[in-house]
Amino acid sequence: MSNDKPVFAVLGAGHGGKAMAADLAVRGFHVHLFNRTFERVEAIKARGGIELETEIGQYRFGAIEIVGSDMGEVLTEVNVVMVVIPATGHRDMATFCAPHLRDGQVVVLNPGRTCGAIEFRQVLREQGCRAQVIVAEAETLIYASRSMGPAEARIFRIKNTVPVAALPAADTPRVVAALRPAFPQFIPARNVLHTSLNNMGAVFHPALTILNSARIESTQGNFQFYIEGVTSTVGHILEAVDRERVTVAAALGIRAQTALEWLERAYAATGDYLNDEPLCLYSG
Repeated sequence: MSNDKPVFAVLGAGHGGKAMAADLAVRGFHVHLFNRTFERVEAIKARGGIELETEIGQYRFGAIEIVGSDMGEVLTEVNVVMVVIPATGHRDMATFCAPHLRDGQVVVLNPGRTCGAIEFRQVLREQGCRAQVIVAEAETLIYASRSMGPAEARIFRIKNTVPVAALPAADTPRVVAALRPAFPQFIPARNVLHTSLNNMGAVFHPALTILNSARIESTQGNFQFYIEGVTSTVGHILEAVDRERVTVAAALGIRAQTALEWLERAYAATGDYLNDEPLCLYSG
């Protein structure tokens, strides 16, 4: 490559993956994009990239150098592999990656959710991967974003800080250093138990979805999920779920952040309750 910037592979072309690939490309990084179903990225390949609406309302085009469903091609000459898919796909993605990873690459799960890095490392071992790679997990996805079309993405907000931890934790400084040219927002966490037990998705997403299931079905999701969906009662239930998470972490000797603390750190959103408008606006 023609410069010293790291080359990124983004694995997954959903809401987060398209936003990350486009954002990196717009900022001048070499980007490769993988999706196991080629039809999902066919339009991106045809256009040569992704049209991105930034958080300040600008429209920029991010040129993606390699787009496809061939993992071997996508991981060629890559320094940092950003896995941006739901946690249910981590096992499959590790299986796809195993034959193609090479020494020195850094793999980051965005996010790891709960113990994602442990699962990913175990699958690489099961698949006989001998490459000396670093596997790490982010506490959450750095973006609040949406896919707006086959080759379009929108970023609503970018989090101020996102803890990241490697497995083993001694490798975390190398991960932060590898990410720093593109993402200074990533900061070191103590270890993957801290990133896993500070998984705010476990608080916000399942309970909020269940409590809004009738409205999701009746409107087909056509409402502001994190604003209209977080009423006073729903907010109190989320707080109860959050207290249970913090209690479990404490039993393991880990001081987990509360949801309110997390929202202030990630988005500078402050309030007394989870249904306060600044909080529900950016809790996704």
